[in-house]
Amino acid sequence: MHRNRLHAETSPYLLQHAHQAVEWYPWCDEAFERAAAENRPLLLSIGYSACHWCHVMAEESFEDPRIAALMNDRFVNVKVDREERPDVDRIYQIAQQLITRAPGGWPLTMFLDPVGRHAFFGGTYFPREARHGLPAFADLLERVAQYFAEHRAEIAAQAAPLREAFAEVLGGTAAPDGAADPAPIEAARAALAARFDGEFGGFGQGMKFPQTAHLERALRHWRASATSDSPDLDALYIATLSLTRMAEGGLQDQVGGGFHRYCIDRGWQIPHFEKMLYDNALLLPLYAEAHLATGDPAFARTATATAEWALREMRSAEGAFHASLDADSGGGEGRYYLWDRDQVAQLLSPREYAAFAARFGLDGPANFEDAWHLSAVASIEAIADRSGEDAQQVERSIEAARRKLLTERGTRPRPATDTKALTAWNALMVKGLAYAARVLQREDFAQAATDAADFIANRLWRDGRLLASYAGGQARLPAYLDDHAFLLDALLELLQLRWRPGDWRSAVALADLLIERFEDPGLGGFFFTASDQASPIYRVKAFADESLPSGIAVAVTGLLRIGHLSGERRYLEAARRALSAARPLMLAQPDAHMSLVNALHRELDPPVVVIVRGPDEDLARWMRELGRVYSPAQMVLGIPDGALDLPGCFADKRAGPVTRAYLCRGPVCSAPVEDLVEMMRLLRDQNAPAGPGNSTGLSKPSADTEATPKK
Repeated sequence: MHRNRLHAETSPYLLQHAHQAVEWYPWCDEAFERAAAENRPLLLSIGYSACHWCHVMAEESFEDPRIAALMNDRFVNVKVDREERPDVDRIYQIAQQLITRAPGGWPLTMFLDPVGRHAFFGGTYFPREARHGLPAFADLLERVAQYFAEHRAEIAAQAAPLREAFAEVLGGTAAPDGAADPAPIEAARAALAARFDGEFGGFGQGMKFPQTAHLERALRHWRASATSDSPDLDALYIATLSLTRMAEGGLQDQVGGGFHRYCIDRGWQIPHFEKMLYDNALLLPLYAEAHLATGDPAFARTATATAEWALREMRSAEGAFHASLDADSGGGEGRYYLWDRDQVAQLLSPREYAAFAARFGLDGPANFEDAWHLSAVASIEAIADRSGEDAQQVERSIEAARRKLLTERGTRPRPATDTKALTAWNALMVKGLAYAARVLQREDFAQAATDAADFIANRLWRDGRLLASYAGGQARLPAYLDDHAFLLDALLELLQLRWRPGDWRSAVALADLLIERFEDPGLGGFFFTASDQASPIYRVKAFADESLPSGIAVAVTGLLRIGHLSGERRYLEAARRALSAARPLMLAQPDAHMSLVNALHRELDPPVVVIVRGPDEDLARWMRELGRVYSPAQMVLGIPDGALDLPGCFADKRAGPVTRAYLCRGPVCSAPVEDLVEMMRLLRDQNAPAGPGNSTGLSKPSADTEATPKK
């Protein structure tokens, strides 16, 4: 069987293309040297394993011998997995948008000059035959090759303004100046209100993405005002309506749990069917947080279903989490998730079918290609009223039906799994599982979070350096900003679940690496690639959220948290420089920088830190009770009495004859408190929000407090 240079790669996506007639190269010097030597443009194709339109373009064009021959004759062809090389993808997505003034996406198809590798033309998906205003791919190849041959001077001249545009878009802002202020938070609140869809939840009037940073911001707004004379109930409504509609709609897999990528309609009915680890890792703690904030059991059920899906379908034998599930299976997009009404009726009892059909619209018209993609259309209460049954019986019937359908669906051809483990995405899942384990009291979630963290520690750290990707038994590629920042944030969450000295040491190492290898100390913020890491064309700083939260924002969050825990001012100062640099961006486009706004709120409302010391059984009881209150600024660490080699910042929080806790805010910590009820009262008082920028912390040591020295 023919194979090209991708056969030696480990990425499942690249291996899908390893036997095509196209002479694909991975992103490598060999390809660039050949293009320069032969004076041929580079054809760069970027995609990922779960991408539906990537598969379509591969089948239509890359597997067509005529088109493959044309590509090989006129270009040097490079195939990139965007999940392995987000640095390459980020550069050329921006280049495509600058050149075409059109949105980016995948597959990304870019044509690069062999000298300097800057893009001179590009787009996303191109069909084999001309349609929908798009040229046939073969015709496009001929025209691009001809343009390259006849316009070398123009192409070369295009490089300088493109670099200037990159510098403006991604390079950063003015040097940091001044203290943080709450103006961007108020701008973000206005942006939420302006784009909120009050009928269906979410933001905008077209296709809907689960914008987790926006919903987190809405919850934070409400919490900050909750004890004031005018609590921001509208902000709470923005969050809860959106989370409810997302969970009830087609975005969530109503049979197996887990969320799809996004919905193509305003009402959350029909999704793009791929399932990405990162979407679910971000939504998992958000639903657990919403449950903690509101007490609504529906949010707890959604968080539970999401975590159980991840453990059941996405976990490797080594404890890591796979990257994605394909959108396609069984000969079409979404086939794995669709149902035939008669088939469902045959699988269920009459009582189960009546409740299930009413809940998910099987008693109405099909909603996707003559089949049903399940989305809730009637409430449990309404079904109970119509049927004369009580709501609990209706719920039991629906749950019994769901289990039967899940068993039947397990006999279908499964969507392909991209089995690589990405450090950044696994870190997001570690954080989500750790938070959900605390809120939902699920030991299996706690163990899964611990196992995934251990996988990263054992497989993706090498000689003091973090790596980005693991596949085929190999760890490879220097880690990016997101890997370091997300892992720091995850370990700080995991430490609140269970104290492990190794996790603390890793968190400190990551914080140090963020400053040493990624920070821009002059202009503030953090570069996406390390100082000793090769970057394509331009070393960028990306402040805005994309499909993932801004790595800069998560780095700021992690540095603020570990700075307050450790007392290391350099962590706090690096975070503050980044926030100062980002302030103009947050003010001008808060909607694009919600994760940074959330990080700014943490800076303006420093954390309440509780250190609990005690024997294991009693320590667990204290941790459980102290975690019952929704307080985003709160951090609670339980350190067993027998813990050894505590870092200096915790060593003075000594164990006693009974369980005791120390409450700290800023540089001031209380004397040890040995009564749980009293500790909860103190914590409640400290957690009463005073609004962004107005600290409610202890102002000075008093007779019953001790000042903890800070470095």
